[in-house]
Amino acid sequence: MFPGSGGNGKERRQTVRTLFGVLADGTEVSSWSLENGGTRLKVLDYGGIVQSLEIPDRDGRYANVSLGFSTLDDYVAGSPYFGALIGRFGNRIAAGRFTLDGETHQLPLNDGDRSLHGGTEGFDRRVWDVEPFTEGPDVGLRLRLTSADGEMGYPGTLEVTVTYTLTGGGDWRIDYEATTDRATVVNLTNHVYWNLAGEGSGSVHDHELEIAAARYLPVDQSLIPTGELADVAGTPFDFRTAKAVGRDLRVAHEQSLHCKGVDHNYVLDKGVTVRPEPVAVLRDPASGRTLGIATTEPGLQFYSGNFLDGTLVGTGGRTYRQGDALCLETQAFPDAPNQPSFPSTVLRPGQTYRTTTVHSFGRS
Repeated sequence: MFPGSGGNGKERRQTVRTLFGVLADGTEVSSWSLENGGTRLKVLDYGGIVQSLEIPDRDGRYANVSLGFSTLDDYVAGSPYFGALIGRFGNRIAAGRFTLDGETHQLPLNDGDRSLHGGTEGFDRRVWDVEPFTEGPDVGLRLRLTSADGEMGYPGTLEVTVTYTLTGGGDWRIDYEATTDRATVVNLTNHVYWNLAGEGSGSVHDHELEIAAARYLPVDQSLIPTGELADVAGTPFDFRTAKAVGRDLRVAHEQSLHCKGVDHNYVLDKGVTVRPEPVAVLRDPASGRTLGIATTEPGLQFYSGNFLDGTLVGTGGRTYRQGDALCLETQAFPDAPNQPSFPSTVLRPGQTYRTTTVHSFGRS
């Protein structure tokens, strides 16, 4: 189920740094441009944001397939996490509260009565230290930050390193690592909004998607998992065989009504693995571009872009409307700190949090 390399046979290895903007406190934000194996990637040190990701179609024509903004001010003003690194805990935590080792921790409520993606000032709003590197045929960036004990209500000083690598074959690999000096919870991911036809080109409902998951996590009206691991069979959430993203979005189903489409975590058949294993393929029949995702993580949050409402103007100057992109976020299960039956997200002193996700691009 995995597409081949997106490499175009013209290997170029380069990294270029430019000024992208200045924050209100005077902090300069840089854009880092990487190119290798036929893939072009621009990353901001603000939020570790993927500002653009360009790959060729079947005729060799490039397009930016990641939604984003052209200015720093737009990201600061209210981005729906376009391309951002998410932490300390990706996805939702019920009531913004969890108990660990007998102590209850309260997080900021920034999504109704829930805490979402690390809180009001998550990792997506931090300026990361960035170090470019070249290793063999690969180029990349190492992004580092320190999250202080008590930041956003989370216990423990967390030392985080996220490595973005463009391989010689054009894959985009993300390696996450973290250590702590006190027991805490961690769930890191990236929030790229994909449109393989090109950002601003319209709906992704004709894209074809396959997910290697026979079960998913139903949610309540506040989009918190109920704790059930439900079968996808016979529901609009069945993507075990590739199908058009929009084919069943309007099928009447209670779960669809909660989020105007899909915003659910898929329980990957493979579970937690030491090495990344293929879990999903996205394809745009019109351009021939394909995206394959492999991960070590147990879950994949599929979000069908339901809350894009035409109020945001993207990189190419066009507005983003409902269904104009989708997200495929590899991660642990939402609300895991409150649900003991889910795979643990607890990190303790002396342990190292490690996960890897690989995005492979191809043409068909």
